[in-house]
Amino acid sequence: MTTTALPAALIGDALPVPCVDGMDRPYLPFDAAGATSALPQVLGAVEGFLPWYSSIDHGADYKAQASMLAYESARLAALAFAGRGPDSEDVAVICPNATEAIAYLVGRLGLSTSDVVVTTVAEHHANLRPWSRVAACRYVECGGDGIFEPGDVAAALDQRPVPRLLAITGASHVTGWLPPLPEIIAAAHQRGIPVLVDAAQLAPHRPLPAEADFLAWSGHKMYAPFGAGVLVGPRRILATRDLFGADAAASGPGADDVARLGLPERDEPGSPNVIGAVALGAAVGVLEHIGWPAITGRDLRIARSLRRGLAGIPGVRLLGPGTDTETLPIATFTVDGMPSGLVAARLAAEDAIEVAHGGLHARPYLTRLLRPRHAEARTSRGQVPDAGRSALSGAVRASAGISTSGCDVARLLRAVERLVSAEPPVRYRHDPSTGDFFPARRAPEPVSR
Repeated sequence: MTTTALPAALIGDALPVPCVDGMDRPYLPFDAAGATSALPQVLGAVEGFLPWYSSIDHGADYKAQASMLAYESARLAALAFAGRGPDSEDVAVICPNATEAIAYLVGRLGLSTSDVVVTTVAEHHANLRPWSRVAACRYVECGGDGIFEPGDVAAALDQRPVPRLLAITGASHVTGWLPPLPEIIAAAHQRGIPVLVDAAQLAPHRPLPAEADFLAWSGHKMYAPFGAGVLVGPRRILATRDLFGADAAASGPGADDVARLGLPERDEPGSPNVIGAVALGAAVGVLEHIGWPAITGRDLRIARSLRRGLAGIPGVRLLGPGTDTETLPIATFTVDGMPSGLVAARLAAEDAIEVAHGGLHARPYLTRLLRPRHAEARTSRGQVPDAGRSALSGAVRASAGISTSGCDVARLLRAVERLVSAEPPVRYRHDPSTGDFFPARRAPEPVSR
């Protein structure tokens, strides 16, 4: 792996955005944990491929063959990105996103309500809800700082009945905390328990754990927002059950005269997202060319300045581990006396800064970070709280990407300091059904081309 300079901007960075004072300001994205814009190289790869796009299902022509080659090259790139070689017994299934990838795995494992899946309270809803619908979930608890230890996971794995799977995040999309995956995966494997790592947050920032049995991640969080993600896992497991009615090729004149396709084509029915796969493969190539030392070094610097800067603003409460703990460049916080939706709306309308707010698709985890004592009392009764918008005020999340600079962090910190200390320049209206706020005197205008 070589090392090169990090990109200065993503597609759409610094676009002029109208603010409530009538001024246009350069758009500043701070929601990389939710979705990222495209790398210029990814857009270039898509634009270069589009003239050659064709269906890859049944074409013998040059464009169909070129598209098939591009699609399979992206699959191999994903396998290599996951630490699997070309001769690996694992397979990469191209999915719309990590949520769909986890859902696919749920269907493949054939779980029943008597089976146990160990997961943690720190997960994205996508790695909680699918398992709880088909199996009994055993949850690893965290402290008020959002952290758990390998021993906590091992204790959950040692309970009876023996779990069928450990499903765990590779990095928290709320706090940026990085669970110690090598120790955790080793503990599971010592007990003969396979491991799924939800790598949606991890993939753009750190190497993926090659020891994990299953990996799921999304292109839209790693600078390839064209609707492709990946599920990687052993062929022998993923080939055990049929999920789709479209996973067949006709072999005779009758409606039942079909031959089942093999993996991975069976899990990619219909016309596959070749463009999304090309984009994902291009993003993998860019990250590998930049090199993890450069990416990780930038991440650590941005995370340190972002988290310490927010923690130092009076009236701001930083959630999660302390500022000396290594995290991804993600900071979730609250502002005294101000709903999270209003903080996000003011940053957007007054400063053209994008952040996320609300429950962040992690209500159990956020409940513990906001009200740990109450959460622990409920967990002792075997419950994982999943409150609606009305029950919790939520929080604000600022998350940086590969193009975020120190100047960008300074601009965000100045904006937060100002809104903490100054009254809004306009009145904001509240939509109670969504928790969102909007400036009352200025509504977003349609974009015209």
